[in-house]
Amino acid sequence: MGSADPFFNNFRTHSKEETQMAGLTGGKLVAKTLATEGVQAIFTLCGAHVMDIYSGCLDEGIRIIDVRHEQTAAHAADAWTRLTGVPGVAVVTAGPGVTDAVTGVANAYRAQVPMLLIGGQAPIRNLLKGGLQEMNSVDMMRPITKFSGTVFDTVRIPEMIGLALREACNGRPGPSFLEIPQDVLDREVEENEVRVPVQSRSQCRLTGDRKLMARAAGLLAKAQRPALIAGTQVWSCRAVEQLRLFVERAGIPTYLNGAARGCLPVDSPHAFNRTRKFALSKADVVLVIGTPFDFRLGYGSRIAEGAKIIQVDLDYAELCHNRDVEVAIQADAGAFLEELEGAVSPAGGTRKWLDELRTMETELLERESRFLSSDAVPIHPLRLAREIDAFLRDDSILIADGGDTVTMSASVIRPRGPGQWLDPGPLGTLGVGTPFAIAAKAAMPARDVVVLFGDGAFGLTGFDYDTLIRFNLPMVGIVANNGAWNQVRYVQLLKYGPQKGNTANLLHSLRYDRIIEAMGGHGEHVTEPGEIRAALDRARNSGKPACVNVLVDRETFSSSTRDLTIYK
Repeated sequence: MGSADPFFNNFRTHSKEETQMAGLTGGKLVAKTLATEGVQAIFTLCGAHVMDIYSGCLDEGIRIIDVRHEQTAAHAADAWTRLTGVPGVAVVTAGPGVTDAVTGVANAYRAQVPMLLIGGQAPIRNLLKGGLQEMNSVDMMRPITKFSGTVFDTVRIPEMIGLALREACNGRPGPSFLEIPQDVLDREVEENEVRVPVQSRSQCRLTGDRKLMARAAGLLAKAQRPALIAGTQVWSCRAVEQLRLFVERAGIPTYLNGAARGCLPVDSPHAFNRTRKFALSKADVVLVIGTPFDFRLGYGSRIAEGAKIIQVDLDYAELCHNRDVEVAIQADAGAFLEELEGAVSPAGGTRKWLDELRTMETELLERESRFLSSDAVPIHPLRLAREIDAFLRDDSILIADGGDTVTMSASVIRPRGPGQWLDPGPLGTLGVGTPFAIAAKAAMPARDVVVLFGDGAFGLTGFDYDTLIRFNLPMVGIVANNGAWNQVRYVQLLKYGPQKGNTANLLHSLRYDRIIEAMGGHGEHVTEPGEIRAALDRARNSGKPACVNVLVDRETFSSSTRDLTIYK
């Protein structure tokens, strides 16, 4: 495209003298504001509409991590927020740059992750003329964001970024979208014209209504078979210590859901995972903190009909949604747990209930033991899960990106600490593995990062191993390769039989390890159970982004898939 092309006439260039005396461009204001907000990196795929932001980031010392697809950029910004507590930022060009990022933003919306997507737009002076990549992105993004808007004046860039981040953290957290037209980014303003907010968000916590708190404490005091479901908001509110102190004092069996996995020590006498279905069916009082009554809880039906429910959530609209609730409290998980700990009686009356659940957990584990130690070929997915669990270090961040293999592995692989389990969340978006790994290693380079992929999931964003390699972000990716979209395949086989059941759900068992080797990473291919651990060790010791391709049994399905749990 030559310099006479009208698109490039939108850009102003500067002589050396002008550059030395120039004011602040819109891109510089974006970067200054992000730096003030504590942003250390942006995730992006380059585009001419947004390139002045890169110039500003270079001046402000903000790292620019450029990826191979805008979906990766959005997922990586999501993961950055989850890991650091500082809103992650993705920057994408106009039109298809924004549409490519939609899936990542939608995933963050369902997972309640506050992040910021900045999108380009054609110059204001050319809007509605049919400019390159012009489209109505703001209305498109509105249903999947907490805020979606346009900056029309360069001096308002800091104000609008502050507004977008404030709305992202307001009540039920979620992503925000801010569109900045190209001429707004390119325009220069004097520094004294602009106010960059020093603090755009309050650090206050929403506390629970005192009368409702007293009712909750009273219900728990009378409970003989209490149960606690601790969901994602326990982690996003950073209520880890409050959770531990509360469950120890109350003596309440606890089931960790979503991003809360790892928020209790793996050896805690109050942490359970295999007996959730039984416990909820028998409990007399159930405390649900920071997780909705969605498909994961059968829309509330998996809790005993006669149980008294205490529900705590940041989002008022989520309270009593799908299920009647005895006590519904809008509150920050940490603030709620702190106050409730002081109101409940010390543990004592739940010992028999805890022992019953622990005995059942042991029995269920013993039933799985033959699969966990299986030497069968193809490899049983539970044997792979056991090897991964043993491979994890105390600091390992485990990223789960897959369907049925991840479902099976979730009861076996134990994150060693809070914030060390990342999965897509309730939207069930496959393809988060590589983007989440990019963010994890960029945010915490000294930490060990392990990704469990399904082979279908790997194909969605696996090419962004190139980004891991370019930025020297070593990690261990494990592909559970069964050559199928197996969670869907099971349902099709059940409904249509073998003649039609294998339609549109079979894959080649590709040598993903060789693909990563060709990129410059480390590859391992595993066909025997006894080879798994050595291959994992070699992958970690390579010091490179690594892919361990493990052939697993296509005809093995998780119990929830066989029961059609996620579809009920």
